[in-house]
Amino acid sequence: MPTCPAPVRRLDATTAAEMTTAAAQLLADHGSATSPGLLAALPEACTGLSNEVRHALRPVDTADGLFVLRGLHPDDTALGPTPGHWSTAGDAGALWDTVLLLVSALMGTPIAWDGQQDGRFVHNIVPSPGHESEQTGASSSVLLTPHTEDAFHPGRAHLLLLCCMRNRDNIATTAASIRRTELDRADVEQLKRTVVPILPDDAYEQARQFPGRPAPVPTLFGAPEGLTMRFDPAYTPIDEADTGWSDAYHRLEEELARVSVTVSLEPGDVLVVDNDIVVHGRVPFRARYDGTDRWLKRASVRVPGRTTRPEAEAAEHGYGQAALEAYVR
Repeated sequence: MPTCPAPVRRLDATTAAEMTTAAAQLLADHGSATSPGLLAALPEACTGLSNEVRHALRPVDTADGLFVLRGLHPDDTALGPTPGHWSTAGDAGALWDTVLLLVSALMGTPIAWDGQQDGRFVHNIVPSPGHESEQTGASSSVLLTPHTEDAFHPGRAHLLLLCCMRNRDNIATTAASIRRTELDRADVEQLKRTVVPILPDDAYEQARQFPGRPAPVPTLFGAPEGLTMRFDPAYTPIDEADTGWSDAYHRLEEELARVSVTVSLEPGDVLVVDNDIVVHGRVPFRARYDGTDRWLKRASVRVPGRTTRPEAEAAEHGYGQAALEAYVR
């Protein structure tokens, strides 16, 4: 796989300072990045940002379906040690939570989940003891299988943002765009069928206990700009599908692997992924649990009015999970 070929959008020193200064002011005004007042103030704060910032944060505009925003520079010492678990992170890196919320608000509406990380709008992604082999962001020793973020839910994000706090071992995120693949028309038609469901992942304990019957969903669907995708093989009961569908699904996996790229994020980098086009994952690594491990912050964004998904998704139960919006526009 190529190393870090993602399109890069660079913030110059002046524009980066504008972003961090605006975030610091929000944090000073409201005391915490989790404050409802800070969340409500995001749209107004965004109106004061320059055209240069807005241009850098324009929508994903290539078939790659992603880009890296570069030019922000966290102070490694001020961050403190990498938390051992998301629940112990507290306000660590709160300035960068706020920066990521500003980036999110410029692109759409930040969302959170009532059943994940206590409903926080910015998640801390760190390796955690006892979770090494799970298919969640807390894992380390296994390949995090390429997937659509929160694929089980109809209210999943349109955009996924990953902001790097620390990555001393250059651990790579993997990404693959459906629009870079070369699938036969017959396989595309197979994967547009609703054959099997996508189940909630291990990060959603309440959703995994939901008593409702899982509803089959399509893997691929069309949009005005091209194919879009809903994909999570680790939580898809592929063995319950007919041969025609499962064979097509495996060929899709092979194609995504063929076009996959690796992106090794530097501190301050923000990887922006179009969650309707690109699946993402992570290579295995050995966690040290000594305060120096890889540390990302994650935010999810909905883009109002986007028409990239089937209307039938509106009828899904979402396994009882409610998506929370940061504010009402």
